[in-house]
Amino acid sequence: MAGVRILARQVLSHVRYLLEKVTFERQRSDGKTQTISREVFDTGKGAVILLYDPTRGRVVLVKQFRLPVYLDTGDGHLIEAVAGKLEGEDAAVRIVMEVEEEAGFKIEKPVRIFEAFMSPGSVTEKLTFFVVRYRPEDRTGPGGGLADEGEDIEVIEPTLDEALAMIDSGEITDAKTIALLYYAKLKGLMNEA
Repeated sequence: MAGVRILARQVLSHVRYLLEKVTFERQRSDGKTQTISREVFDTGKGAVILLYDPTRGRVVLVKQFRLPVYLDTGDGHLIEAVAGKLEGEDAAVRIVMEVEEEAGFKIEKPVRIFEAFMSPGSVTEKLTFFVVRYRPEDRTGPGGGLADEGEDIEVIEPTLDEALAMIDSGEITDAKTIALLYYAKLKGLMNEA
């Protein structure tokens, strides 16, 4: 990008993800040059999906422990749509794997709806959002995630209206999940034949 010059990059941590201090010059809209330092957390790209069943009016969500949520609220359990890091895979391929690992459903042909940065002020994470229609008979296992990755996931199947009410009550506070639930409502996914 014109008007931006990286001056220095300092690795602060690289245990699981990369945390850097980046110092850069940027030409402001008034024409002046400004030197700025920011910490940038690179967690990699990811994908997220909402499974929906218009016949029963239900969606698949997962409940799992998230340390940052615990540190902020004292209760680390978060209700979310199925999601995961791409780990070098194509987003559509990876999300199919995540659904089977986390929720125990075998899905095909997830529909890509959009991409979005989740916290661009300091995190590089960009998610690809998907939806897919499912049926109860698509369940192939219990889900629950991978224990060796610290996952201990509970699968829940509220109705879309129940899930939307959970946003209003504060039970669902995950931004990617909120976006997908409102997308389902706005697009009338539960009205599909």
